[in-house]
Amino acid sequence: MLKQYPTLRYILQRGGWYFITFVVAVAINFYLPRLGSNNPVKIIMGNTSQGLSSEAVKEKEEKYLKEFGLVKVKNGNIVRNEDGSPVKASILEQFISYVGMCFKGDLGTSFQKYPKKVLDVIKEAVPWTIALQLPTILFGWIVGNVLGALAAYKRGIFDKVFFPISLLLSSLPFFVFGMLLVYQFAVVWDCFPAMGGYAGDLIPTFSWAFFSSAAYHYVLPFFSIFLIAAGGQAIGMRSMGIYELGTDYIKYAKWLGLKETRIIAYLFRNAMLPQLTGLALSLGTMIGGALITEMIFSYPGLGMAMLTAIQNNDYPMIQGCTLLITVCVLIANFTVDILIGFLDPRVKAGLQIGKGK
Repeated sequence: MLKQYPTLRYILQRGGWYFITFVVAVAINFYLPRLGSNNPVKIIMGNTSQGLSSEAVKEKEEKYLKEFGLVKVKNGNIVRNEDGSPVKASILEQFISYVGMCFKGDLGTSFQKYPKKVLDVIKEAVPWTIALQLPTILFGWIVGNVLGALAAYKRGIFDKVFFPISLLLSSLPFFVFGMLLVYQFAVVWDCFPAMGGYAGDLIPTFSWAFFSSAAYHYVLPFFSIFLIAAGGQAIGMRSMGIYELGTDYIKYAKWLGLKETRIIAYLFRNAMLPQLTGLALSLGTMIGGALITEMIFSYPGLGMAMLTAIQNNDYPMIQGCTLLITVCVLIANFTVDILIGFLDPRVKAGLQIGKGK
């Protein structure tokens, strides 16, 4: 039946593979943080059990073990051994409990910031990361592709000057460029602050003082990502543009006497397809992609929250962050796969051939 609808078959096939990838990613995401030897409950108990009686300490410890799914629970009660000690939950049982909690929208409780929920920590950090990443990715993609297209088509002096600059920018690691900006603009010239998302004496509120302070702290992190992203996109677009200029269909179009504007439209439509994939990957990794930048500038985003969680072996927080990143990447890639299926003539031709068979 699906043979009559090749596009639907294509979407379902791609969706099936992405679902399998998601299941494997969730399993790895759950297991890897647990390879460490630290016991988070003991860490929490060390911080909260001072001055309590031994009975109260035991009761509190069992409460944490139950809350974090580290012991077997039946009908709301902890399953115990003959000596009265709690029965530890196996990794499989912990995984099943974790998946069940995720379906309920509960990503667990942060060990480091107990009793704060992981979801609450993510909600506080994500807006900062999106505010930093989304404009830099979009503006970098647009500016980079426009400049790369001009360099491929115009060539000459424009390409000779622009290409080396783009190559230099795209070759610089984010953290190196970020440190150079901090040194020059924050240390030497003292034009912009070196760290933070806003002034330390302010509280995040909807006020002009806060937004102006946030914008002032935003300049260096923005340019540390934007310039490198634009340079990388420009290099990719220039290479694809030059490749498309030498293809047979462009030569044939010129031989037929088609208008130059129409030829350029065909050329850059095909050259943009890989760039769209790159944009989707950038948007998909946007949530956790600013980790290094946030470290350098002490920016209060998800990347910084994730780094702190890794340093403190806070695996509910690590799981929550990586799960969010995984979902964003898969959705972005799946969306692009579907768009390319409609936009790329080669994929459309393949679907039609499959329908004919």
